[in-house]
Amino acid sequence: MTGASHRPDRPDPLDDDLGWMLGIVFRGYVRAAEHALTDFPGGPRGYQLLTAASNGPARNQGAIAEEIGIDRTVLTYLIDDLERPGFVARRADPADRRNRLVEVTDAGRAAWEQRRLALRQVESHLLGALTPTESAALRSLLQKVACSAQAVDPLRDLCEVVTQVQADPAPAARRNGAAAARSGRTATPRARRSRPD
Repeated sequence: MTGASHRPDRPDPLDDDLGWMLGIVFRGYVRAAEHALTDFPGGPRGYQLLTAASNGPARNQGAIAEEIGIDRTVLTYLIDDLERPGFVARRADPADRRNRLVEVTDAGRAAWEQRRLALRQVESHLLGALTPTESAALRSLLQKVACSAQAVDPLRDLCEVVTQVQADPAPAARRNGAAAARSGRTATPRARRSRPD
């Protein structure tokens, strides 16, 4: 697998090296994702922030920073980047005026959806060597491994959220209806996050 130095009588140590395999796939994904998000405010991290903020009601910056594993100071700059084109807006938290809630605007939801589709194409290209059944199985297995790893070193238990979304075939319709009733804007279902760092 590693080239001319490989001897058929001796197994290549990289043939079963999980770190090497994950690293190759990760680098390929990051390169393609960065290309797909090259002109997106804040790049991949800006997209992650918009993904996190798009789910459910507005939350404060600290909760979003914890969820996506970004330092609060860095998050402030990312919010600034997303606020300039009108993708997000900050407003005072009625429960605690010291906190600022981050809300995704209609323009932000449209931008998020457009980039989400672009990233789906990146994923399809990256998994192009697999059949649709193999691709679905790989995603399922990776989710299981990711949830297990997160249990050891949790940022926030997102695995329960994913499980709930998968068990309910129409969460988006209910959320969209509830959001429209509350605020006149549509809600967007959570996309699974990706962490390029």
